[in-house]
Amino acid sequence: MLQVKIRSSFVYESNSKNKKTGLLTSDPRLRDCVRQMRQYTRDTFGPVMMDKKLFKRCVGNNILLLTKAFRKKFIIPDFQKFTHQINRMYDSAQQQEGGQVADYIPQLAKFSPDLWGVSLCTIDGQRHSAGDTKVPFCLQSCVKPLEYAIAVHELGSEHVHNFVGKEPSGFKFNKLSLNEEDKPHNPMVNAGAIVISSLIKPNSNKAERFDYVMEFLKSMAGTEYVGFSNATFQSERETGDRNYAIGYYLKEKKCFPDNADMIAALDFYFQLCSIEVTCESGSVMAATLANGGICPITGERVLSAEAVRNTLSLMHSCGMYDFSGQFAFHVGLPAKSGVSGAVLLVVPNVMGMMCWSPPLDRLGNSVRGIHFCQDVVSYFNFHNYDNLRHFTKKHDPRRQSDDDPFDLQYLFHVLNLLCASRFALSAVDMERTDYDSRTALHIAAAEGQVEAVIFLTEVCKVNPYMKDRWGNTPLDDAMQFGHDVIVSILQKYQRVYTDKNSPSNTEEQKPPLDTMKSIV
Repeated sequence: MLQVKIRSSFVYESNSKNKKTGLLTSDPRLRDCVRQMRQYTRDTFGPVMMDKKLFKRCVGNNILLLTKAFRKKFIIPDFQKFTHQINRMYDSAQQQEGGQVADYIPQLAKFSPDLWGVSLCTIDGQRHSAGDTKVPFCLQSCVKPLEYAIAVHELGSEHVHNFVGKEPSGFKFNKLSLNEEDKPHNPMVNAGAIVISSLIKPNSNKAERFDYVMEFLKSMAGTEYVGFSNATFQSERETGDRNYAIGYYLKEKKCFPDNADMIAALDFYFQLCSIEVTCESGSVMAATLANGGICPITGERVLSAEAVRNTLSLMHSCGMYDFSGQFAFHVGLPAKSGVSGAVLLVVPNVMGMMCWSPPLDRLGNSVRGIHFCQDVVSYFNFHNYDNLRHFTKKHDPRRQSDDDPFDLQYLFHVLNLLCASRFALSAVDMERTDYDSRTALHIAAAEGQVEAVIFLTEVCKVNPYMKDRWGNTPLDDAMQFGHDVIVSILQKYQRVYTDKNSPSNTEEQKPPLDTMKSIV
């Protein structure tokens, strides 16, 4: 019978594993597992002995997730190494002391310029945070891509773009300007966002419209913190002369849908800008965009693929105010900034990040946030065009490390020579050992896999004299298990290997490239 001993502090000790896998015990997908573990440890005094049935009951619903985590099959396999670099970049950005906190909205001016936080969430739900990541702040302009995504999800791209364009404006985000068709240039400028706000649930009352968007954003955030700052909303209304001017200009040019209330649209826009998140919840929103509209920590489909694709495209071209072109050139990722100091960054199919630091540069972007984003892309190959062949030597955190020998040994357990050939062609060390110091040749010899032994000796030319932790060579294993054919093969190969590796023949050895040619 399988028995598992669980100390009463099991759940809390598992936090130390988070640095390796990135999974949090607060992850909604693990909620039932953690609850049952806590229940069993609470009901029992001292260590808990779990039989196989009890263990399966605790982890059964999460077995695929946990297996994926501990086999390092998440999008970022070596999460601890990755987050070590993220922390280094966080510290580097923290040294940036320039910029000014936005003061034209009084509530924003109250934030300390020393606040600085970064959170990330991968498409597998791996989480990491550094700094002031639990402090709520208003989304401000970071809500623009989110409300646009909701509108496209609800109404479709064609309908939405009857009222707003897709091109960068070349002007300040709050300029009274329309394109040649008398539409706002794009949804990322104030004029476009105000028009988009008039499209969402136009037949509902104000309370229902606001609740609708709030529930949508909570779903994107995996039910993590999404709040509302009424003080900021009131402050926006009292100091929003420029936005009122834009609203009346839009009304004059008939940019709103028929029967739309311009003042109601402005109020709704001010409300959306005053929605609060933390870096942690904002990173999950960004990860939902990175994951094609599916929230990574709940698995819920929140946005359509069309809405996500269009949103990321506009974030890439128009998301960083007058710095959008520079950001697209140097960073090459979809992002949206806000005057609260937030930067919502998306690495498609990998992760989402939320950076927040109130001091802004002259273009209205977070000084530390911009520095951090540039640092991330200078080290990791996340730029859209970093993966062009022969182009970059940056680090790829998505790459599976060769340090884990499990897959190589497993290939020979199941005699998957095609996959083994792929490993060899990828320049993987075919003499890697497992925790018992056994090579793939040990496995193949012990299990009587003749073809695998021939492949490893004739093609890969592995060392037949390597010993496991019991002092056995592959030949010893073949003899022990009575595989006479393999014994004969290995005895002949040992003689050939010894002759070729003798000092007198060292210079005559073929280079490793010949091994690769023989595989091909």
